[in-house]
Amino acid sequence: MKIAIAQLNPIIGDLLGNAQKILEAAQKVAAENTRLLLTPELSLCGYPPRDLLLNPSFVETMGTTLQQLARDLPKNLAVLVGTVEKHLEAHSNGGKNLYNSMALLENGKIKQIFHKRLLPTYDVFDERRYFEPGLGTNYFTLDGIDIGVTICEDLWNDEEFWGKRTYAINPIADLAIIGVDLIINLSASPYSLGKPQLREKMLHHSILRFQQPMIYTNQVGGNDDLIFDGNSFALNRNGELVCRACGFDVDLAFVEFDIETGDLQPSSIIPIPETEDSEIWQALVLGVRDYAQKCRFTSSVLGLSGGIDSALVAAIATAALGKDNVLGMLMPSPYSSDHSISDAIALSENLGIKTQTIPIGELMKSFDNALSGMFAGTEFGLAEENIQSRIRGNLLMAVANKFGYLLLSTGNKSEMAVGYCTLYGDMNGGLAVIADLPKTRVYSLCNWLNSSTTSIPPNIITKAPSAELKPGQVDQDSLPPYDILDDILQKLIHNHQSSAQIVAAGYDATVVNRVIQLVARAEFKRRQAPPGLKITDRAFGTGWRMPIASIT
Repeated sequence: MKIAIAQLNPIIGDLLGNAQKILEAAQKVAAENTRLLLTPELSLCGYPPRDLLLNPSFVETMGTTLQQLARDLPKNLAVLVGTVEKHLEAHSNGGKNLYNSMALLENGKIKQIFHKRLLPTYDVFDERRYFEPGLGTNYFTLDGIDIGVTICEDLWNDEEFWGKRTYAINPIADLAIIGVDLIINLSASPYSLGKPQLREKMLHHSILRFQQPMIYTNQVGGNDDLIFDGNSFALNRNGELVCRACGFDVDLAFVEFDIETGDLQPSSIIPIPETEDSEIWQALVLGVRDYAQKCRFTSSVLGLSGGIDSALVAAIATAALGKDNVLGMLMPSPYSSDHSISDAIALSENLGIKTQTIPIGELMKSFDNALSGMFAGTEFGLAEENIQSRIRGNLLMAVANKFGYLLLSTGNKSEMAVGYCTLYGDMNGGLAVIADLPKTRVYSLCNWLNSSTTSIPPNIITKAPSAELKPGQVDQDSLPPYDILDDILQKLIHNHQSSAQIVAAGYDATVVNRVIQLVARAEFKRRQAPPGLKITDRAFGTGWRMPIASIT
């Protein structure tokens, strides 16, 4: 039996458009004598649909779209389509109104419906808000082959692999008990660094334990702050990789199930990125491209300070949108160094992007004059520094509004963590491109990029980082060195370590406690930040739910 994996990039809510993508994939694979086509979780509406699911008309339209798709699909091709199904007993028996489901379509009809059994509520997931967990083991028989169906999280509860159970049931174990020939998983699994490799390792363990070959199908594309990497794959009965689709792009992959051997045969294997930096680069380029396209932007604008953060964002935007669709704004103040301007210009020339320069000295004087009465008798300080950033933020927003550009924010995760950023200033934007990259990773990514190109002028990488809001200012006047700060933040944010544990690792208690206080105090800023592309397992986005008013 020839099986195809449709690694699709849906647009959330675009039911007709997503159905067309499924239909086009089906028509292509039908011409290749394919018997079964797999599509990702909620492929009809896109993942995650969030509160669109609370709209009854949206759910109704999804149902009629699914029925029409079944009629349009090529005959003699079975297709699994991700959709939602009503929980008809919810009104009388309680529970949520919907199931997260997969529909088996064949010969113009909806032949079977399978419901997702494990509903995640951690990190960015909130599926119990919308869905009722499915009951019973999901499988179907096609041409004499028993095929077990799992949906995304249904894979992620192997207590032997994880060392614990998160849920009471293990759908993979249940399918093994009934003895299916093949297990398939239809996923919309968001990307984080190293997750493609983790998935393959996890399924390898499950196959060795339960002795069933598996096919894993994943969504690809950027949806708001989430990036989906694709990297669909298949493992044979020995846990060996026999197929892998490409990462960070749409793809159609084929794998053959041999009825005589009861196993999957070797097929095309696309290599994964060789380094973490190359993996992150592909993720961020995809995230920017899809966010812009799906929000109907064609061009972007960002502030070019001559610093490394804006340089990296400019390079990502250029790769994602094309050099003709990126505008860099230079907004020097009396405190800006000559190299900041020359480095920004050199960067723009390397990337081939357009620039505009608007000095802000006179605007600063206007603000000083307006505030001179209220500020009389006070020292120059943070308020005056932040005015400069807010002037720049206003100029960037004006340009974005005037020309319909997407404003890209350039702050990194280290700054976002400790509040080293200005509300309504450098935090302005429609998308925070590197908000999940610590400063040390920004340097690493720029060095990786320069290993094959000369995109980032060397002086931008080697000079001391500075906000240049007062004479002689450098970041380390206010913050610990970034290698120290980032390691403390990693232990605090990702590893959930206490101050005592971090101090025990060798850090000064005063520094650690100050960082912890800064992280807590900056929560109100992060709550007002633009969406930031998620590339780690603990990002300041939809999965971060910390209180603003609290004592830590």
